[in-house]
Amino acid sequence: MAELHLLSPLGFRAAGVYGGIKSKQSPDIGLLLCESLVPAAALFTTNQVVAAPVKIGRKHALSGLLQGAVVNSGNANACTGSQGDKDALVMCELAAAVAGCKRDQILPASTGIIGHFLPMDKVQKGIKEAGKFLGNSQEHANLFADSILTTDTRRKVASAQFKANKQDVSVAGVCKGSGMIGPRLAPPSAKHATMLAYLTTDAQIAPPLLRKLLAEVTETSFHAVTIDHHTSTNDMVAIFASGASGVPIKGGKGLESFTGALREVCQSLAYQIASDGEGASKVVVITVRKAASQREAMNIARAIADSPLVKCAMNGNDPNWGRIISAAGYADAKFEAARAHLTLQGATVFSRGRPVEFERESLSAALTFHEVNVELTCNLGNHEAVCWTCDLSHEYITINADYHT
Repeated sequence: MAELHLLSPLGFRAAGVYGGIKSKQSPDIGLLLCESLVPAAALFTTNQVVAAPVKIGRKHALSGLLQGAVVNSGNANACTGSQGDKDALVMCELAAAVAGCKRDQILPASTGIIGHFLPMDKVQKGIKEAGKFLGNSQEHANLFADSILTTDTRRKVASAQFKANKQDVSVAGVCKGSGMIGPRLAPPSAKHATMLAYLTTDAQIAPPLLRKLLAEVTETSFHAVTIDHHTSTNDMVAIFASGASGVPIKGGKGLESFTGALREVCQSLAYQIASDGEGASKVVVITVRKAASQREAMNIARAIADSPLVKCAMNGNDPNWGRIISAAGYADAKFEAARAHLTLQGATVFSRGRPVEFERESLSAALTFHEVNVELTCNLGNHEAVCWTCDLSHEYITINADYHT
């Protein structure tokens, strides 16, 4: 079987070109277009300071029908006033001309440095150029995936496939995210370096159901990843459903399979963000078990994952479990140390309010692995949550002290 990619679901074309926005010569303008107007859903940052494309995108996504997306990297078009709004609309107009649709049927996005006006001469030229090189091959998918990257060290892709009515149905996605990662996303009707994610599927699914499933899956994927607990002005996740497989998704086993595939793709992308955190040497997987509620399980996992002290200990391969228990204690959740049980890389270090003897050198060596597992059992209920993060290194400081795209 050929390797699946963003354009494996039927009915999509994409392109990524270098327009000259970035200082390094890599794709910085991307187009992802559908063959016609299709059901779509999007979630946007809940930061009260939002970039121009988020303001425009919220309006365009309300209808639940879109024909594509346009994106640039290297410049966030955030905190740019009315000029930024105009520039985001021009991006939509140019992409709509390529797609043959209306400007409000295009979803815009930008990522990069905040507080700089877009170089619109380069953006306009880049979008027109991208329109000449649209295709549905893996190369086209890769170029689009590269066009959204900023401080990322590699593209992030994921895909899944299942059978329904004897037909293959595909779900695929790409994302970017390495720093300024602490996503908090909401539907476009909500009042309130960046994570961007684009998902495609050839399933037939109505906009309201698509929006509902995207929100549900986001809770256990993009909302479960954090690098620096910094919610961006530009965060967005969007999904487009071409319907080209001819398989309707409404309920029953088909709905279950589709939801599972969507969750698999989104969780893979979230994990890849943690793995590529700025300056990271390892992924840290925080699992909280037997919490009093689902919300409290995630609150505890996030508190541990967001702790700079925990993340520094992970960078130093230091089994300093007291920082983990302390972080759990200040989370917005019920937590009793006298009932808790904590393991690092499978080794018990704390149980029922007391330290447990362990072999420090061997555990420190185990913490050098690319994936570190922290498992905290609360023994207060039956709810579980997983959160992905990374260690905090000297390189993270260097990247963000010098960062200016």
